[in-house]
Amino acid sequence: MTHGIPETITPGLDWRTRLAHTIDTMRELSLQQTPQSMVQTYTAKMGEIVTVDRRISLSRRDLEAPMVRVTRYSGWEEEVDPWKQQDRLPVLYGGLFANLIYGNEPKVINQLELADDDPARKYLGDCKSIIVLPLYDQGESLNMVVLARNDANAFDNESLPQWVWMSNLFGRATQTLVLKDKLEAAYAELDRELQNVGKIQRSLLPEKLPDISTMQLAAYYRTSARAGGDYYDFFELPDDCWGILVADVSGHGTPAAVIMSITHGLAHAFPGPPSPPAKLLTYLNQHLHDRYTGHIGGFVTAFYACYHAPSRTLRYASAGHNPPRVKSCTNGTISSLDGAQSLPLGIMAETEYQEAEVTFLPGDQVIFYTDGITEAMNPAHEQFGVERLDKALENCMLTAEGLIDTVVAGVEDFTAGHAPDDDRTMLVAKIR
Repeated sequence: MTHGIPETITPGLDWRTRLAHTIDTMRELSLQQTPQSMVQTYTAKMGEIVTVDRRISLSRRDLEAPMVRVTRYSGWEEEVDPWKQQDRLPVLYGGLFANLIYGNEPKVINQLELADDDPARKYLGDCKSIIVLPLYDQGESLNMVVLARNDANAFDNESLPQWVWMSNLFGRATQTLVLKDKLEAAYAELDRELQNVGKIQRSLLPEKLPDISTMQLAAYYRTSARAGGDYYDFFELPDDCWGILVADVSGHGTPAAVIMSITHGLAHAFPGPPSPPAKLLTYLNQHLHDRYTGHIGGFVTAFYACYHAPSRTLRYASAGHNPPRVKSCTNGTISSLDGAQSLPLGIMAETEYQEAEVTFLPGDQVIFYTDGITEAMNPAHEQFGVERLDKALENCMLTAEGLIDTVVAGVEDFTAGHAPDDDRTMLVAKIR
């Protein structure tokens, strides 16, 4: 060994040349995104300065002694990806390779002799010198690299510490990419599952908006994740009445979506028509508290109203939900449906829900919403707020769909297009 460099490195290279090659190698390795390309690049770069006649990589992962798997061999005409094509890799039983990899120790053998029936002979042939480099994982040499030379006494024990150091550092870098691949695969699988959860959740929302004689409707629904906890629904009631429900589960993502689905199921399991409003909220509150949210500390805000189409009268109850905003296009005033506020669903089993009533005039505009709208943040961490929501209701000439578009555009502009941190839901009703 000369100046700390293994003797197998091409002689005559000064430190500047070696440094330039090292920098080039490190840069190339930093660009690799898969363990296979990492190993290919490293092997190619080392082959430019390291002289060996054969390279063999071994593994005993998921095997029992004395079995050993050959994962790479410089004599193969076609390279195999050991992480994706393991079924194509040969498994040997016993012999030199098994003794080496289960021995857990690096070593140099400069007078190699193999029995004719040793499985390693197929890979080492008549090579007389080998250097054995275990790659440690959890303290065991689960992988190993064997470098071989045809001539005897080709390796120096003095170079062995550096070879072990270099090979294990590279092995850990490769293992990092292996874990990265596994993490990406697991994330992709999880994302597919969450997409399916989101599809199931959206299937619980009304397929189409109801045709109500004195009310034009439009809806907007956007989750902050693949699935979310916002919920809206309609119920056809006797005497040309319609139930309108908007709810928001605490939290985000899949847990909220589960409680949202449960709330949907409970609402549709209500015995008889879901009316009056306080009765439905009481029913939901008791069942959510006793069976679900009471055990996990969650809750659901909800606004439920029964709209009598002929008289344009809305009777409502609120479980801690954002009060809907009402724009009177007759006198220009904006008011809030906040006359019947009580605790959110699922907090206290004995909560009593109150009711209030309002009669609309033709032209009135009503927006039911969840707090993902008013609490949307701009880059300065300011909230969109109720005042900006009211401003979007100013134009009395817009349709319900037009009002939705106006609010959405306002929120998008305010947040600079930032993805929502909370689910956003709106129902807009124009009284006609």
